[in-house]
Amino acid sequence: MFSDVWFQVLLYGGQVVSWKNERKEELLFMSSKAIWKPPKAIRGGIPVCFPQFGNLGSLEQHGFARNRLWSVDNDPSPLPPAKNQSSVDLILKSTEEDLKIWPRSFELRLRVSLHAGKLILIPRVRNTDNKGFSFTFALRNYFSVSDISEVRVEGLETLDYLDNLQKRERFTEQADAITFDVEMDRVYLSTPTKIAIIDHEKKRTFVLRKDGMQDAGSRLFS
Repeated sequence: MFSDVWFQVLLYGGQVVSWKNERKEELLFMSSKAIWKPPKAIRGGIPVCFPQFGNLGSLEQHGFARNRLWSVDNDPSPLPPAKNQSSVDLILKSTEEDLKIWPRSFELRLRVSLHAGKLILIPRVRNTDNKGFSFTFALRNYFSVSDISEVRVEGLETLDYLDNLQKRERFTEQADAITFDVEMDRVYLSTPTKIAIIDHEKKRTFVLRKDGMQDAGSRLFS
């Protein structure tokens, strides 16, 4: 919590499920069909996808981190203290159950901070195994918007993308901005560090900034 703005994060899945601004407006979308208990993943908020994104591997859709019970991380070093921020540090360690389906030992840490209207998520993965491993990771942001026809995404123009509705066929974005007049499920490749989601009806803009994550997805939900 920070002044009149606040967020809520669950130990189940290490998942942010609410983020409200100073006007107490909910900024994250939560599906009315969301199931709030194990073993189901919660549909909405900001799920953590690890060690697999999507269905491109042998694990369940989006991996298992979003279906596990995390713990509060009392030693988040080497990250400095989150000064002037409301924050929480979480950690997920591999268990015997995890090692049976994905035989790699790891520690996944997540810091969630709120500062001056910004929600900041800092994920870190530590290899505690005796050999290297590869993984995919994603933070799936479900933003709350008004009429979807009044929303546009800027920053993805001219980029290549994989269309999941057409068997991941590769295309190049031709539009000046992304609009949502048809069903959409895409992964844009080599995206910039800044993307803007503009909601004209609510006169609100979400600005996404990233460091270290190469791609971005765009999908229409209801």
